Amino acid sequence: MYKIIGADGKEYGPVTLEQLRQWRDEGRLNNDTRVRGETETDWRRLADLSEFAAPPPPTFNAPPGFQNISTPPASINGFAIAGLVLGVISLPLCFCCMGLPFNLLGLIFSVIARSQIKQQPETYSGKGLALTGLICSIVSLVLGAIILAFSIVLNGLKFTGLE
Repeated sequence: MYKIIGADGKEYGPVTLEQLRQWRDEGRLNNDTRVRGETETDWRRLADLSEFAAPPPPTFNAPPGFQNISTPPASINGFAIAGLVLGVISLPLCFCCMGLPFNLLGLIFSVIARSQIKQQPETYSGKGLALTGLICSIVSLVLGAIILAFSIVLNGLKFTGLE
């Protein structure tokens, strides 16, 4: 059995533990409400009673590789997305216009993205996107250069009449 001091400063009780729990659940008591057991002489806060102490939160040890849900996930770097899109667009265009300017922009954006991701891995993700954009842009530049070289050689042969 317990006694309490109400919000009006008056002493109430004796009440049972179940009654205290019900009043707390109803919002009639809070953690700062003064409570005293029948055999006790000192008043204590309701939260200080072992019957009302919150149980410790369960511990959970996540397996390696699982992301902690309390930390926000890293956002995908915008330069990585732009580098990937421009690199992919430049591949079919390397046959008509050497992929320009898409492959150059894709190359620049992918390099910037990789640098930002390396400097701030907790903030940015998208390393694979940036790498793919970088590779597509480089392949487009190389293919465009090869096609241009063949075009110059073939046109040179036609111009000199050696074909």
